[in-house]
Amino acid sequence: MSLTYDLYWSFRSPYSYMITHRLVELERDFDVQCNVRPVYPLAVRTPEFFETRDPLWFTYFQADIHREAEFLGIPFRWPRPDPVYMDFATRSYPKEQPHIHRLTQLGVAAAERGKGLAYLAEVSKVIWGGEVDQWHEGDHLAQAAARAGLDPAELAAAVDSETARLDAVVEANQIAQREAGHYGVPMIAFNKEPFFGQDRFDQFKWRLQQQGLKPRQG
Repeated sequence: MSLTYDLYWSFRSPYSYMITHRLVELERDFDVQCNVRPVYPLAVRTPEFFETRDPLWFTYFQADIHREAEFLGIPFRWPRPDPVYMDFATRSYPKEQPHIHRLTQLGVAAAERGKGLAYLAEVSKVIWGGEVDQWHEGDHLAQAAARAGLDPAELAAAVDSETARLDAVVEANQIAQREAGHYGVPMIAFNKEPFFGQDRFDQFKWRLQQQGLKPRQG
């Protein structure tokens, strides 16, 4: 039987983007299955989190995300537009958001169709990879869904018709995430043990190996 784990992941998190290709490769090469559980970013869930940060938190974060992307050898640029809208006049995040709720609901719907990890990988490359300006316009997201093996029109229609239910799934994911041991993303929960941060990937794989991780056959 395949080993399984829960992945708590946000479309606004550069570190979520940075771990995804390794999880795709892990599932490709080994008998392990990811249960994708998208959550809203802290800027939406608890915007006051950022109000109490020391300014050095932000300057270090900005330096680290570019360094980490360079270290991993993956393309990276802060998205245009940001998946979470900030009112720069008030330095606050309005409750009404133009992108992040639908993005997250699309991620839930993709996971329900068995293509969650592939969808996260394709869409995060569009948003964070730096090759696309205005990722929310045109057919960029539709093409990403198709590359993930999904029907873009069917996926979009499902979100349109089931918005409330999908939002409830996101809320349930957020509760489960805290119960699993952390509030940040990316976070992996495996055998009741949390692994927070993309830099915990090697420890997570090590734990899988301890539990009998086997190469995928065929």
